[in-house]
Amino acid sequence: MISPVLVWGAVGVFALVGFVVAFAAARGNTGSAVDYYLGGRRIGGMVSGLSYAATTYSAFMLVVLTGLTYRGGVGALGFELIYFSGLTLVIVFGPRFWLAAQKWGFVTPAEMLGARYGSRNVARATALLGLIFLMPYCTTQMAGIGLLLSEVTGGAIGLEAAIVTGAVLAIFWTLVAGLRSVAWTDAGQAAVMLVSALLAIGFVVSAIGGPDAFVGTLVEERGQWLDVPGPGLWSLPTFLALSVPWFFFPLSNPQVSQRLFVVRDMAAMRGMILWVLGFGLVFTLVAVIWGYAALILAPDLENPATATPALLASGAVPVPVALLLIIGILSAAVSTLDSIALTLGSMVARDLVGRAKGHDAAQVFIGRVVVVLVIVFAAIFAVRQASIVDQLAALSAAGLVVSVPATVGAFFWRGGTAAGALTSLLGGAATAIVLSMGLGVSVFDPWLAFTVIGVSVGLFVGISLLTRPRPEALDFPVALRPELDAMRVW
Repeated sequence: MISPVLVWGAVGVFALVGFVVAFAAARGNTGSAVDYYLGGRRIGGMVSGLSYAATTYSAFMLVVLTGLTYRGGVGALGFELIYFSGLTLVIVFGPRFWLAAQKWGFVTPAEMLGARYGSRNVARATALLGLIFLMPYCTTQMAGIGLLLSEVTGGAIGLEAAIVTGAVLAIFWTLVAGLRSVAWTDAGQAAVMLVSALLAIGFVVSAIGGPDAFVGTLVEERGQWLDVPGPGLWSLPTFLALSVPWFFFPLSNPQVSQRLFVVRDMAAMRGMILWVLGFGLVFTLVAVIWGYAALILAPDLENPATATPALLASGAVPVPVALLLIIGILSAAVSTLDSIALTLGSMVARDLVGRAKGHDAAQVFIGRVVVVLVIVFAAIFAVRQASIVDQLAALSAAGLVVSVPATVGAFFWRGGTAAGALTSLLGGAATAIVLSMGLGVSVFDPWLAFTVIGVSVGLFVGISLLTRPRPEALDFPVALRPELDAMRVW
């Protein structure tokens, strides 16, 4: 176990540095909604890339993915590589999102879809569903913080105290300077997370006896975890149930797609994509290796989500490196919370509260109120449901995927209509809620994901064929074609 005094000390230093960065970022704020939510659309490639990485490769990696590896073996690598391959969607849609935002001044993905289909109701539905289905993912981050700090100290730091700490940090950094503060702190946090994880991996592999001994022990003692389907979790249906929704993560999650609006130019967009891909590949391998190391050094855990804290408390990792990794995981969770809360705040202010649109001060104020409410709600729920973080994350992905048909259609199908988009969003969401909460269909059952996707696609295409596009709808495929051709984007 690690002394709670040392852990609190490390968290204190981390918080102090974060406060300094946040206040420095706040000096560049102009008070406008675009500045608060998008950093004035002036974020460079490296900062936006590391911020994107910290937002997506969050506490999920070393809490949930490591736990899935611990529980089910190599299937976790395949699952995360499916998500990683989904980042190629950014290559196709990134330039289109950015051009649309530049041309029409969009701040939120919901606003963009509403304008494309000429319907405020489409924007409202997108924002509302984001608010509903992102809450489980917020809870995942909060639960990750709680489990981490509590387990590494043997319970000396209570689950509640750890979660409150994460909530306070997330609220403060987001309120101070919005996206600019979040992006700056994200960049540093991503670097800390990656460096500390690589150092920790080196030490745990060394404690096992080096790379050869690590592989040999794994083959001899846990060989089933290297085979497909593994010891029981990763059947083909389960793999498909979890992987398919996550492939569409860059499009379905508004806190991620909104990051495509913030870069200053297409050169920065390319830099962002390269940074995200590089970071993602390395960190995927780190998280899976970390799970295998936990199998060897901390076997027979009741809750696989505690694999990382158990490994850190095993003594294999020197205390300074363990503290650095704890801060890395904490910062990743806080980063994702920041990004989700800020995006939800922007969608509530611009898409749900129509009277705030056009009034920057009102938009920023409403957004700040929503930030506090979202993070507080997630903290309360995390205290009660910390043991099911993997299921919460998967439920979020399955629910958010309902926005994908309307998003793809916005750029590639001129025949898509407001009626088709709206029924697709609402019908798909209702299906997800009824199946998961009403009928008790597990997130590990492919029936949930495939039914939700099938209903959403079927409604979007079917209703669009039966209705006409609205006169006020924007024609993205035609309007953006000259810029896309000039940039040689497919």
